[in-house]
Amino acid sequence: MSRAVVIGAGGWGTALALVLMETGHEVSIWGNDAANVDRINRDRENTKYLKDVPLPPELVVTADREEAMHKARLVVSATPTRWLREVMMSFQGLLPARVPIVSVTKGIEVSTLKRPSQVLHQLFPRSTVSILSGPSHAEEVARRIPSSVVIASRTREIARRNQRRFTTERFRVYANTDPVGVELAGALKNVIAIAAGACDGLGFGDNTKSALVTRGIVEMVRLATKMGARKQTFAGLAGVGDLITTAFSPHGRNRHVGQRLGEGQPLERILRETEQVAEGIETTRAVIKLARKHRVDMPISREVSNILFHGKDAAEALQSLMTRSTKTEAW
Repeated sequence: MSRAVVIGAGGWGTALALVLMETGHEVSIWGNDAANVDRINRDRENTKYLKDVPLPPELVVTADREEAMHKARLVVSATPTRWLREVMMSFQGLLPARVPIVSVTKGIEVSTLKRPSQVLHQLFPRSTVSILSGPSHAEEVARRIPSSVVIASRTREIARRNQRRFTTERFRVYANTDPVGVELAGALKNVIAIAAGACDGLGFGDNTKSALVTRGIVEMVRLATKMGARKQTFAGLAGVGDLITTAFSPHGRNRHVGQRLGEGQPLERILRETEQVAEGIETTRAVIKLARKHRVDMPISREVSNILFHGKDAAEALQSLMTRSTKTEAW
């Protein structure tokens, strides 16, 4: 068995550790929060991020970087975007040369506008970096509820190799050679999910949310194709598939943030009371910068930014979208 290391002891990192164990890997999880690592080892359950999922005794969970990286043959980067660079810099010198990295982070670094894979390439230039994304709530994957995702790499050979590493009878992985599109889809959909949640908080119906999600995909495609992605990627699991799940599921953290904003709750309170990271908040800042840089009109993302950072009422923001000048439907 080869050894895999998951860097990040959140719900998604824990769920993927279980997937990798099922495919025959020896797995260790590294977590930055030593107290949470101790609780996990005591209870054999990640009660903070993935409740009611028992963890097998063979799964190593540690806050020691050297112990985690011992004999690593695969690294899964599962750290939120805001801390990705800092955390992964601490592993420089410990990561064996040319060990493949699979990134599952869904965001954009605000200060540099780099995708997570670009940050990883910068820190570990000798390693290949692939992207795993798609409609896959950790709560369901960990309980072996059938799920399908995409793994994207620069070459078909690398994508197929990683596909074999993760595929189980309950976790179906499709290979893809558009890492830019898959990664951007995973980041951009979180912004649209906040808007979808605001619809829920305002008490609007299926018509409203369906229209918003559909036009949201158009915005995502416009920006992503300017950045080198393929349009067809957004018609697949990484695009429309992940957006549907995030925008409609009660598990969706970004949708939940949007719902509370739609109910009139202040962002500061929502952040204070939310344990897990809602990537869409910081991603919104990056998307607005990228839209300006690439001269792409993104009205939904702009209104999400207005709600989050400029004090605009959610109902007023939705009204602004509805009363824009009439358009021809086009991609």
